[in-house]
Amino acid sequence: MTHDCSGPAWTHPRRVVWVLGDQLWFGHPALRDFDPACDHVLMVEAPGEASVVWSHKARIALFLSAMRHFCNEVHRRGWAYTYVRLDEQPDTPDLDGRALHVLQALKPELLRLCEPGEWRTLEDVRRVAHAAGVALEVLPDPHFMCSRAEFARWALGKKELRQEFFYRDMRRRHQVLMNGRDPVGGQWNFDVENRRGYPASGPGAIPEPEFFEPDRITLQVIALVEKHFPDHPGSLAHFGWPVTREQALEALERFISVRLAHFGPHQDALWTATPWGWHSLLSVALNLHLLDPREVLAAAEAAWREHHLPLASVEGFVRQVLGWREFIRGVYWLDMPQLAESNHWGHQRGLPAWYWSGETRMACMREVVQQTLAHGYAHHIQRLMVTGQFALLAEIEPRQVSDWYLAMYVDAVEWVELPNTLGMALGACGGRFTSKPYIASGQYIQRMSNYCGACPYDPAQRTGDTACPVTVLYWRFLLRHEETFKAHPRMALMARSLGRLQPAERLAITEKANHVLDHLDDL
Repeated sequence: MTHDCSGPAWTHPRRVVWVLGDQLWFGHPALRDFDPACDHVLMVEAPGEASVVWSHKARIALFLSAMRHFCNEVHRRGWAYTYVRLDEQPDTPDLDGRALHVLQALKPELLRLCEPGEWRTLEDVRRVAHAAGVALEVLPDPHFMCSRAEFARWALGKKELRQEFFYRDMRRRHQVLMNGRDPVGGQWNFDVENRRGYPASGPGAIPEPEFFEPDRITLQVIALVEKHFPDHPGSLAHFGWPVTREQALEALERFISVRLAHFGPHQDALWTATPWGWHSLLSVALNLHLLDPREVLAAAEAAWREHHLPLASVEGFVRQVLGWREFIRGVYWLDMPQLAESNHWGHQRGLPAWYWSGETRMACMREVVQQTLAHGYAHHIQRLMVTGQFALLAEIEPRQVSDWYLAMYVDAVEWVELPNTLGMALGACGGRFTSKPYIASGQYIQRMSNYCGACPYDPAQRTGDTACPVTVLYWRFLLRHEETFKAHPRMALMARSLGRLQPAERLAITEKANHVLDHLDDL
């Protein structure tokens, strides 16, 4: 346990400010009136947090390194603090138990923190404060541009929540890409222009995102993770994520200056050995609060106005930050804790073992899972239409899928991961905030990628030995829900395509699909 505890702040601090690992900015509301004479910062590394889900080594290292860099700045400011390191308190691995030990020693008048990004953590904090006999103050998180209360007011009375209408309200409220009450360019979104695959020759040269050589602190953390979590999935060989505010700003500048212009058209495209595409990778820094979404949006809009970047690219990026990111966080807090148990389709199958290894003959799944193991990263179409869609079509129990996403991605915090997985990828929330299940046959993956060229399965085939499992399960899913989809405004066209199938072909698809489902681990 590391202390900088001179004077009365150590003896009996007035307030302990608990800074959580995804709240690493000095605009932190609980730090804004921090008094070094009588307040105290608490930060806790807890090995138990890495095993709530079987976390990727890079995810563990990211949080620990960013926390240690932030605490260094606390130290430089001369503030009193307690920093509990990973390999301390071996008999108390959990976050709440470690924090309780510190509070019992410090005996503050008040425990103060910013609202966490997880329901579980918020409940843990309340239990810790109660057990320590300390008053608790949980402050709203001003990092987000729509507070939980504001979102609840927007959602009031709405049976179904739609991101598009929320996004338009946010654009108007914050005057992003607006001419008064109207969107610049005369339309709210440019989705039609932003769904191209790469040409047959491939994506060509794409400038790399900004990555960072690990410094002394990060190298120490990498060694610590390898020592304490040797059996966890993933690799640390390529670790280069931003772990400081300064690095996050460099990553932002790099994206805005050399990648944003080409982000839009190919944001849905997939290509082997092209893990980043034109994507920003800024979700890592945003979700740690190393970047403020306002400055990210301001930089994107300034680049459009000053350098005449394509509006479709800039709007597509703005939609991700101001639209979907804020919307999904609002949904999480509005619908928890029931959200976590969502299972609209009643799926109960186990997650195939190759989700953790990438050892599958399916080229699309092998490519995305192996990329994820190498980097702790995959972009939104890889998550939605490859790993997510397969889990939906294969009837995997939603919480197992959600736990996998939370474990495997460096930008995963539960407020963003859980609703995106359950609602968007799996449709497990029904129509609560998505208007249709996101499903397609293997021919969609073939159209958007070069994955299928190296695959033993044929995406055009739905029966037979070489039939693509994605295609087979897609048609089975349509058959299982045919009557429901016939009455669905966005699925009726797909359902009508079933009318061309003769009874014998329906039976053949069902039998092939049942075989696939019975042998998921062998694909």
